[in-house]
Amino acid sequence: MAKRRDPLLRALGTRVRQLREGKGWTQEGLADRAGLDRSYIAGIEAGLRNPSIRALGRIAKGLGVSVSDVVTKID
Repeated sequence: MAKRRDPLLRALGTRVRQLREGKGWTQEGLADRAGLDRSYIAGIEAGLRNPSIRALGRIAKGLGVSVSDVVTKID
């Protein structure tokens, strides 16, 4: 049986993708800037990963935004 993606994780992934694409970056580009693996970024964007606050901090820093900017408008 396939896992159901959590709506909160899907929303977070969509937000990360919006921020990344707004900068014109690939997943690999964000991963390099955040010091994370590209497949980890892909998993977050797909709503399949539940990133730690530390990972969110790294993503935010890589994007040049605050953690609150990453999680804004996620209900």
